[in-house]
Formats: sequence, C-alpha cells, structure tokens
Amino acid sequence: MPAAPATDPPLLEIRDLRVHFRTPAGVFEAVGGIDLDLTPGEVLGLVGESGSGKSVAMKAVLGLLPPQARVTGQIRFRGRDLLTLPEREMRRLRGGRIAMVFQDPLTAFNPVVTIGDQIGEMLWLHDRALSRRQLRARTEELLALVSIPEPGRRIGAYPHEFSGGMRQRAMIAMALANDPELLIADEPTTALDVTVQAQILDVLRGLQARLGIGLVLVTHDLGVVAGMAREIAVMYAGRIVEAAPVDDLFAAPRHPYTRGLIGAVPRPDGGGRGPLVAIEGSPPGLTERLSGCAFAPRCPLAAARCTAERPALRALGSGRAACHFAGAPAPAAAEAAR
Repeated sequence: MPAAPATDPPLLEIRDLRVHFRTPAGVFEAVGGIDLDLTPGEVLGLVGESGSGKSVAMKAVLGLLPPQARVTGQIRFRGRDLLTLPEREMRRLRGGRIAMVFQDPLTAFNPVVTIGDQIGEMLWLHDRALSRRQLRARTEELLALVSIPEPGRRIGAYPHEFSGGMRQRAMIAMALANDPELLIADEPTTALDVTVQAQILDVLRGLQARLGIGLVLVTHDLGVVAGMAREIAVMYAGRIVEAAPVDDLFAAPRHPYTRGLIGAVPRPDGGGRGPLVAIEGSPPGLTERLSGCAFAPRCPLAAARCTAERPALRALGSGRAACHFAGAPAPAAAEAAR
C-alpha cells in the first residue's frame, strides 16, 4: 500500500511477510512477500479467491498459524514487531488490542457454552478484576451494540439457538469486548444471504466509524469492500498483484486479474453490459513452481515474457500493480501481448 503520511504512523505495518508450510511432500509457500499498511481508523480491503493467502496472512498477524508454519518478515503493530514478541505478550494483544472476526462463527463458538459465558470469558481473561455482575452487564452492552434484540434474554442462549446472522453479530461483539484498536474481519459475510450480509456490513461500518477502529476486511467479493474500504489490496497466489485507493481501483484497474474480478461482479441495474465474464481456469496449487507470473496461465494478455519473468509490484499512479503490461490501457496491453 502507499506509505502512510509521516504525521499519521501506521497502526499495522507489514513488510515482506512470507509464510511457508512444512509438509511430507516438502516446504510450500502460502504467502510470498507482501507489504501492507493500515492507518488508525481506516478500512483496508484484502481481496482474492479462496487459496490466495489472505486469511493465512491475517492469521500470521495474530500468531494463529499451526506449528508447521514458518513466518518471516516484519509485522509491526504500533511500532512493535509481533514476530519477535514472547507468546505471553502476544496473548495480551490477541483478543485485546487486536481482535479477529472469524468466517464461520458456528465452528468458532463452543457449542456447549452459552454465548454470554463465551463473551464473558473473553472479558475476564483480559481483566480478572471484573465481578460476575460487571461481566454480565458488559456482555449485555456488547450484544446490544451489535443490534441483537433482547440481549438480557439472549445472553443465556447457545450458539445453535442463534441464526447465522445473529451468530456473526455475536462474534463481532466478542471481538469488540476489550476495545481493540485493530479488528480483522475474515470473510464476515460468508454463507449468509444477501439481506443478512447487508445487515452485517452495516453493523461493521457503523461500529468502525463510531469507535475509530482500524479494520482489515478480508473477502473474495469486491462488492463487499466497495462501500467500506479506503484502500484495496488484491491478492493472487500468495502475492499482492494490485493495491490502490478504492475509487481509483474500480475506475481504472491495472491488473488483468483485478479487471476479471470486477467484470465478474453482477450489478442489479445491469449496467448496460452483456453477460458476466468468468476468469477461466483455476489458481495454481501450492505444489506448483512457477518462474513467471502466477496469473499467466489464466490471463488473456499473457505473452512469453509473462511465463519467464515474474513482474514486480511497481508504483503506477496512486497505486501499485504487478503486471508487465499494467502501465498501458487494456487495448494497448493486448496489442503488446501479441
């Protein structure tokens, strides 16, 4: 992302983040050297297909990856490198100053413990001086904050007694329990119908604006971040292929993959366009060793140079893009690729 102004230092600063997994078949790279900045009170959209590495990168921020993962680079929160912190200090930050909303609240919640007790436990872990009465009052306050009706009654419900949308709201309430400065929302609208998706996004948008939280919104849907994020970073095969302010990215996408994602988003009014255009093929697997651009096998502009030379992420206008033809308009780029 473009560097943050000197007067407003980054809340979260990621530099050359790489994540490798050790498996019986060898060591594979899931995240291949990404840079991200998030300033306080802003919203960053992290977009890409399933398997692009976006969730792995965010779990690395919180230290939630399994033991077979090796994480290198720098992850700075308020200037502190999280990769060098002892686990005891990370536990204070995790769920405290940094929180995460997971994409499947049904599996994230303990099915045999009430919603109220699980939120209360999160509060108690970070402030053990709280009494039972204080824990209950704060839990009801949090459920009301995310617009769950009758919080005093719902506090004793189990996860299966909540609808999908209410479980997601409760997960947001748990994440907000200790007034975090940074909130990572990992696919918060997955598996929800369109109406409930809109409600969840409204909750996140209102809370972020009211509380001044820095928010990383992880999603595969560009439409989700269009009305929320100030900047968008597009990931493909473990790397950022384009990053730009949201208006500029939608008005003039530089990377063919970004153009493909935008072209695949349906518009309610039809937008005067023809049928939606799918991106042919599939993303590369972790075991594939590609010397050139990872998107080349699916790219309509791919040339011999694309399969032989990996493009660097370079500055273009207000953003950055990793494409040999990113500096040219689409028609000119197509001509150059022939």
